[in-house]
Amino acid sequence: MVADVLIELTSLPPGQVTLSDRRTQRVWPVDLTAFRLGTFPVTQAQYAEVTGERPGTAPGDNRPVEGVSWWDAVRFCNALSERDGLPPAYRLADDSIDWDPAASGFRLPTEAEWEYACRAGTAGPRYGPLDDVAWYRGNSEERIHDVGGKTPNSWGLHDMLGNTWDWCWDVYDAEVYGTYRVLRGGGWFDEHWSCRASVRRRSHPSLRLDDVGFRIAAPG
Repeated sequence: MVADVLIELTSLPPGQVTLSDRRTQRVWPVDLTAFRLGTFPVTQAQYAEVTGERPGTAPGDNRPVEGVSWWDAVRFCNALSERDGLPPAYRLADDSIDWDPAASGFRLPTEAEWEYACRAGTAGPRYGPLDDVAWYRGNSEERIHDVGGKTPNSWGLHDMLGNTWDWCWDVYDAEVYGTYRVLRGGGWFDEHWSCRASVRRRSHPSLRLDDVGFRIAAPG
C-alpha cells in the first residue's frame, strides 16, 4: 500500500453490539446507525500532512501514527474536518470538550462502534486466526509494522487487532478512573489474550504511548 493523504473510510451498516464491563459485571446491548470508519489506522504520513507534526519513535510514512494522546487525536479530527470544509465534530475549550453528534466532520469512534466494526458480524474473540489478522508479540518481532500487512476482516477493515491500540471516544469508568479514555484492539507488544474484540484498556487522555494510535469515524 502507498501512503496517501486521503484517508479511506469504509461504510458500515446499522446493527447492534453487546458490550460488557468486567468490574461491574454489566452487559448491555447498543443499537448503532450506519457510520463510516477508517479502513486503516491513521498513518504517520497522513498525520503529518494534516498537522505538520511527526510524533512517535518508529518513523515510517505507512506505519500507524503512535505517540499521540487522546487530545492529539481529537484535535486531528477537527483539523481534518476544517481542511475538508466540514463542520468539526468537537468543540474544544481549555481541557473541556463537547461532541456534536449532528456534525458531519470527522471524529473518534465510540467504543460500541469500534467493537461492532471489529467483529464484522462474527461472535468469537477474533475475526480470524490471530497470526493472519494481527501483529502482536508472538509475530511482530517487537516492533510496529506498516498498516494493511495482515488480512482484513470481512468488512474490509485492516489492523482492528494488533499493531497499535485505537483510542475511542468513551470514558473508561468515570467512577474509578475519572477521565481515562478507552483503548481497543491490542498492539504489537501485547500477548495474544489482549488482541481480542472485547478487550478494553484505559489510559489518561494526555498520555502518549508507543503502541497507541487511532482511526477516524464519520456519519454514514
